[in-house]
Amino acid sequence: MALTQLSDVIIPDVYESYTAVDAPVKSAFFQSGIVVQNAMLNAKANTGGKTIDLPFWKDLDSTDEPNLSDDTTNSATPAKVEAGEQIARIAYLNQGYSSADLAGEIAGSDPMQQVRNRFGTYWTRQWQRRLIAATNGLLADNIAADSSDMLLKVAAEATGSVTASTQFNRDAFTEAAYTMGDVATDLQAIAVHSRIMAQMVKNDDIVYIPDSQGMLTIPTYMGLRVIVDDGMTVRAGTTSGFVYTSVLFGAGAFGYGEGSAKMPVELDREAAKGNGGGIETLWERKTWLLHPFGYQATGTPSGVSFTTTELAAATSWSRVVERKNVPIAFLQTN
Repeated sequence: MALTQLSDVIIPDVYESYTAVDAPVKSAFFQSGIVVQNAMLNAKANTGGKTIDLPFWKDLDSTDEPNLSDDTTNSATPAKVEAGEQIARIAYLNQGYSSADLAGEIAGSDPMQQVRNRFGTYWTRQWQRRLIAATNGLLADNIAADSSDMLLKVAAEATGSVTASTQFNRDAFTEAAYTMGDVATDLQAIAVHSRIMAQMVKNDDIVYIPDSQGMLTIPTYMGLRVIVDDGMTVRAGTTSGFVYTSVLFGAGAFGYGEGSAKMPVELDREAAKGNGGGIETLWERKTWLLHPFGYQATGTPSGVSFTTTELAAATSWSRVVERKNVPIAFLQTN
């Protein structure tokens, strides 16, 4: 029986174009505007090295009193604008899937076609896992180093203590949002676990707006786009029950740049493997720069790049701007 092999249909540049259908830019996190990609960040992701500098200008100090007179005997001293620096770490990632030719022949279909069809989705999920992990790391750093000034916790640690006020509710949402002060109105999205989404629906707080096709499919809460992901943090209470962490995001909370690996897609055939039956392996490689605004990436990863576990650690991040300039807030509820 003849079997069309992956090597018969894979042309790397064509393959990359159709796997892009499931690229991170198609995710709700990206489309909500909380992640911003631009040419500068793409270029930074292609510079090589493990870390890069992302300089920025600090805001003008609104507490500086302006000059009040036109006394010609005095010369005014101008104020200055100060620069800050963020340090970001580039992630160099790769994954491969292989299959013996004989397995496909016996099954009557080629498992590598499934790999080809789903690899784009795999990478999008990995991208979202890394974004959520980094967000968890920012929360851990905030608790450890900044007195939890980005967090509102109303959750009870025991099931018997759970009330309407410890569950997700509008008052708690508002208080969490205004940990950002007068820039809370810049919030654009909230990411929640599906159990929190269920509470929102039960409270009749979800409003659906049209997508690009005019279908009422995009959920919003208090004007913010709702992103539902069961990768959002949920932990057991200290005695019983569960505590859910929801995250409020403003525009541009994360910057994203995508570099180009030397060989982004590679197909490897080993004719002698499988006792001569042949084995095919499809490899994909990604170079990502995914960095939260207002932070430096600190600590030393165990490998070239941070793992998702390392991204979620407090020691991996350090805030370098004032709290209100970080467009992120955290809410912990039952």
